[in-house]
Amino acid sequence: MRDVLDPVSLNFWRWTIALVVLLPFGLRGLAGKAAIIRRHWKILALLALISVALFQTMVYEGLRTTTAINAVLLNSAAPAFTIAGSWILDRQRATARQLLGMLTSLAGIVIIMTRGEPARLLQLELHSGDGWIIVAVALWALYSVLLKRRPAELGDVAFLFVISLMGVAMLAPLFMVSSVITPPRALTVEGALAVAYVGIAASVIAFTCWNRGVATVGANAAGFTLHLLPAFGTLLAIVFLGEQFRVFHAAGIATILAGVLLATWKR
Repeated sequence: MRDVLDPVSLNFWRWTIALVVLLPFGLRGLAGKAAIIRRHWKILALLALISVALFQTMVYEGLRTTTAINAVLLNSAAPAFTIAGSWILDRQRATARQLLGMLTSLAGIVIIMTRGEPARLLQLELHSGDGWIIVAVALWALYSVLLKRRPAELGDVAFLFVISLMGVAMLAPLFMVSSVITPPRALTVEGALAVAYVGIAASVIAFTCWNRGVATVGANAAGFTLHLLPAFGTLLAIVFLGEQFRVFHAAGIATILAGVLLATWKR
């Protein structure tokens, strides 16, 4: 999609679609909650700014000028940023077992991304988009840590509806300016389906699951599961893109799973 829509437009339409889908459920969940929103508008606006307006726009901007390998490796820093954020804001320390698990799953990611040849890391080149990606990852970690400060009176869907509405309002002026500078091109059917996917699956469904997961297990434990993204990406590439399953895939996925289980397992 990076060649079809600019980052601001893609993010704007992504969350506009999410907002439309959430509208009937969100309004019902917000009935009688106006006072709560007024009382907590600052934290709600901050969470909307970080997660809806900034995070994905920066990711899309970064992906225009960096490689997929760089993006995946930089995204793997998310658990470390989350641990740092939890310690800075809440003085919550990670255990030695969690740190060991994080490093283990990171090793699995390296195995997959270097196709079983870690020496390939020496051949990586820095790109201008890397800076956007690393800042976006840090913002996502901050969002996850701040989630515990969301108003408990708002249910998952109502909360997501509120930050989606605020985020779209923040993106709207940027979208209008972007449309004037670079008039949007007509979407193909495939492009429209892709935007619908990120609006419904990656926004409504994934954000609802993530927010509930963080509320249940905490930001640190949830952050460790982000290392599963390359494992899922590998399996999807094999199923949908015809990539051949090789030994380094198996080794990398097994190492990732072992690390995530070690970091999140509670006796």
